[in-house]
Amino acid sequence: MTTQQVFIKLHSWRLRHVPPKTFVLLLSLLAGLAGGSAAIVLKNAVFYIHHLVSSSIDRAGFNLIYLALPFIGILLSYLFVRYVVRDNISHGISKVLFAISKNNSIIKAHNMFTSMIASTLTVGLGGSVGLEAPIVMTGSAMGSNLSKFLRLDYHTTTLMIGCGAAGAIAGIFKAPVAAIIFALEVLMLDLTMASLIPLLISAATGTTLAISSWVAEISFISR
Repeated sequence: MTTQQVFIKLHSWRLRHVPPKTFVLLLSLLAGLAGGSAAIVLKNAVFYIHHLVSSSIDRAGFNLIYLALPFIGILLSYLFVRYVVRDNISHGISKVLFAISKNNSIIKAHNMFTSMIASTLTVGLGGSVGLEAPIVMTGSAMGSNLSKFLRLDYHTTTLMIGCGAAGAIAGIFKAPVAAIIFALEVLMLDLTMASLIPLLISAATGTTLAISSWVAEISFISR
């Protein structure tokens, strides 16, 4: 039996046994898990890079290396995008909006990790940028590619983009309400119960993951 045949059988089973609304809620949970996990990885990676670099530099007195670190981070990010990714990852939020309006809500698969790597190099080495745009891009790409893998329609794919973004923002800032408002206002999702409940699930999932990770870190450190 080929992969295509397996997928068709699973799809048929899902249509018979799982109602569409329930399936969307399950997908929003998965999108929240993916976005929240990405937020945890990104935040820990930035702190690890920062700690690794700062602990290897003599902080006694004035050190010019601190002036060079942000430029090194920007250079490494440029080389990564130019020679490894070979695609314009641009500003995360504007690219998500472009995908929703012009590209059937399809975001390239590499955006699930490339923005995280580039922002880790830049922010971890002291670059004056934030983590909101890259984590939105990452979470949205995860939601989009989840829908693409399951061959869902444009409306559901757009909703999954919002769910992935909500889970990611809630995970990195521990702010589920702000994450929902962001998905509704910035990504221009419809304010209906059909979209609000999945966003709530994704945001709550991302926040729960982030808080659980934070508690686990504190417990590990206090041992």
